[in-house]
Amino acid sequence: MTRTKRGNIARRRRAKTRLFTVSARGAHSTLARLIAQGTIRALASAHRDRKRQKRDFRRLWITRINAVIHQTKVFYSYSKLIYNLYKGQLLLNRKILAQIAISNRNSLYMISGEIRK
Repeated sequence: MTRTKRGNIARRRRAKTRLFTVSARGAHSTLARLIAQGTIRALASAHRDRKRQKRDFRRLWITRINAVIHQTKVFYSYSKLIYNLYKGQLLLNRKILAQIAISNRNSLYMISGEIRK
């Protein structure tokens, strides 16, 4: 049987995976096995951290809303505010509420006034 060296095909395959290692240093940017391992790890981390990012932002919004509520005495607690929002059918998500709380506190007073009615 004749020997197949796969030079061209293998080089193209390795060049595709090398695109992931633009910022790598040393052997991690040149050796094919380390590039493959680093690529797998990077893609796994990216997938995990996309989920983590959603969690972290939600925590940030809740913290901001809670801080403004306690500072201005609009409501006694964050949970009561959210409960009354849903009960009053004012469907504002936490992201929008956090932006309102930071940029325009008077609007938050108006919203809390609507809830109390």
